[in-house]
Amino acid sequence: MIPTIKKGDRHTDLRGTLFYNNDFDLSAIKRMYVIENHSTDFVRAWQGHQIEQRWFSVIKGSFRIQLIAIDHWKKPSIDLEQLTYIVDSEKLDVLHVPSGYVSSIQSLEQGSKLLVLSDYLLGAIQDEYRYEVDYFV
Repeated sequence: MIPTIKKGDRHTDLRGTLFYNNDFDLSAIKRMYVIENHSTDFVRAWQGHQIEQRWFSVIKGSFRIQLIAIDHWKKPSIDLEQLTYIVDSEKLDVLHVPSGYVSSIQSLEQGSKLLVLSDYLLGAIQDEYRYEVDYFV
């Protein structure tokens, strides 16, 4: 499975702006949290899951999210293809990250906030993998 973006949209009228994503099915979601990096220079990399899926949606600002499909979890190849997505809060787009990927997350604007949704409750499975920020070429 490859990452996909469910496109959101917005509607503005005299009352203000409504951000929506009517095509995003939330039935698999078990938990959520928000990431706010301390600076735009900081890169939160590389963390991922062999089983768990995640969904990312920017609620403020913008983020560069890079994804890598892992070939061997104990010792992945260092030259795996990196997919890059720029996601912002202009519309309620949702980036789906299927199981089997690690991510690198960098805010592009100070104060940016990223909503993260997961299909497993915290502690339900032991499925977190981390690699050094400079592990992949």
